[in-house]
Amino acid sequence: RTTYIDILYVHWWDYETSVEEVMNSLHNLVVAGSVLYLGISDTPAWIVAKANQYARNHGKTPFCVYQGRWSILDRSFERDIIPMARSEGLALAPWGVIGGGKIRTDEEEQRRRETGEHGRTVMNPRWERTPEEVKVSRKLEEIAKEVGAQNITAVAIAYVMHKAKYVFPIIGGRKVEQLYGNLEALDIRLTAEQIKEIESVQPFELGFPHSMIGNGAAVNAILKSAGHVDKWEDGPTIPTPQ
Repeated sequence: RTTYIDILYVHWWDYETSVEEVMNSLHNLVVAGSVLYLGISDTPAWIVAKANQYARNHGKTPFCVYQGRWSILDRSFERDIIPMARSEGLALAPWGVIGGGKIRTDEEEQRRRETGEHGRTVMNPRWERTPEEVKVSRKLEEIAKEVGAQNITAVAIAYVMHKAKYVFPIIGGRKVEQLYGNLEALDIRLTAEQIKEIESVQPFELGFPHSMIGNGAAVNAILKSAGHVDKWEDGPTIPTPQ
């Protein structure tokens, strides 16, 4: 037992309480020693940036970690959240990384159909995979064979850990073997080509204005047309294969 909370998250934004009131109240908890660090989840990037800027300007405690939905099945997290986190120095704690259990092999799908075990239906009454989820799962199975992994969920977890720095996935499971299977992700190293292969199955568009000016990960064509631009390399996420 402790007398404090390690990380206190704002679970989601309610659009009713002001940024100033939220940050002042959270800072009071940190000053009182009740909380060590502040996190925020399921909130638009612009609100997080505004909140952290207010905290810096007024000597308050900023958010240091962002929690949100992100997986190879849903990459909208990459549109604004990741660039914001990179700029703000936030760690990332993605949930839904294995698609709520929808990332599984055809063999596992058939086994569940035969035994009646089915799958998670909390958020959606449909337990079977969609055609898109099947395609992604099959590609992950291909990559798993290439890297010598036993579980495709481990590849899905390794994928997000290769995409950005300071990624700490939140993973659920109902069985001990699922836990061990997911931990296999820590030993997987994906090449840039393998990441492209995984993403090619379900293309993702960043949309405007990112489609025009990029997301800051590289110097875009518009900037190049204006003259020479020095780009500071962000560095690798985790050690790449030798």
